[in-house]
Amino acid sequence: MIINNNISALNTHRQMGINQQANQSAMEKLSSGLRINRAGDDAAGLAISEKMRAQINGLDQATRNSQDGISMIQTAEGALNETHDILQRMRELAVQSANDTNTDEDRAELQKEVDQLSQEISRIGNNTEFNTQNLLDGTLDNKFHIGANGGQNLSLSIDDMRAEALGVVGVEDANATSFGDFTVTNLTGEAVNIEVVAATDNDNDAVSETTATLNDDGSVTITLAQEAGTATTTGDISATKQDVLDALNSVSGLSAVATDPEEDLTADAESLASEPIAAATFDANKGIDISSQAAADAAITTINDAIESVSAERSKLGAVQNRLEHTINNLGTSAENLQAAESRIRDVDMAAEMMEMTRSNILSQASQSMLAQANQQPQSVLQLLG
Repeated sequence: MIINNNISALNTHRQMGINQQANQSAMEKLSSGLRINRAGDDAAGLAISEKMRAQINGLDQATRNSQDGISMIQTAEGALNETHDILQRMRELAVQSANDTNTDEDRAELQKEVDQLSQEISRIGNNTEFNTQNLLDGTLDNKFHIGANGGQNLSLSIDDMRAEALGVVGVEDANATSFGDFTVTNLTGEAVNIEVVAATDNDNDAVSETTATLNDDGSVTITLAQEAGTATTTGDISATKQDVLDALNSVSGLSAVATDPEEDLTADAESLASEPIAAATFDANKGIDISSQAAADAAITTINDAIESVSAERSKLGAVQNRLEHTINNLGTSAENLQAAESRIRDVDMAAEMMEMTRSNILSQASQSMLAQANQQPQSVLQLLG
């Protein structure tokens, strides 16, 4: 019999520590609801569940992205709905004006409303925005990220839905002048101003680029420019008539012809800042003029084309919206299934863990009782000494 080392007590103490540690672990899991609270609990399971969590979070954000995309589409579609209503009213006015029971004065009053409606279509196109992004001016070319991983995008572009692009600009007053052998008319056959803007750093130099821009008020700006882009102050600049014609023909919905294709366009640079000149003759194949029976009759066809263009764009937007709604449903299903898989790996089984805690608690109490008895064993040595 030895008394320096109580082996029974040491063994019982070790077992009691194990049981207490198991009891603490069970309490931690029950209080957190997680089977894996640290990497030591299940290293492989932790790595797998973290990847799943990343996917779940990505799917949730993709759902929100898709919902934002639907909101953008609804904003654009709502504006186009109003554009449709305006076009329907313009068509109604054109049909009314096409009836010869109307006098010229009557048609003039109808034309005033058409012009205002046309301006409103352009205003809607210029001002409709979502999160500061223009939607209907032809510049929108976005991608919606609708997945949890890279490259899972849905592209959306919206065509120019302003009056100029739809071909329903109103009749504008003009004050055209002549320059050489050129004459100018606008979309509806009325004379318009063409403003030439020069940008070149050399005197008496031919321009390297000629561009034309159709302005909101129905006028056209032709820009003659060198690559340097510095405003001219002296000398002349020149561009071939074909350059001017090509620039005019590049404007959507317009066509241009010239009376003398061999002649070039040359002007004093000092007066080019706002010199109104005539550069070509437009074919009157666009625009809304209902000031006569024939014009109103032609306007009906033009408005029909515009209505079809808006309808096509709204149909495209509706199709994308429906797709996004299905995308949201699929993302929700995927996130739900991944969440279930992640839960099976990481979440604790409360019933099983309660049994484990009860077992370890009983063993811990039993160990404490046995440790007390083991500590009493050396006392028997005193009987031998007595």
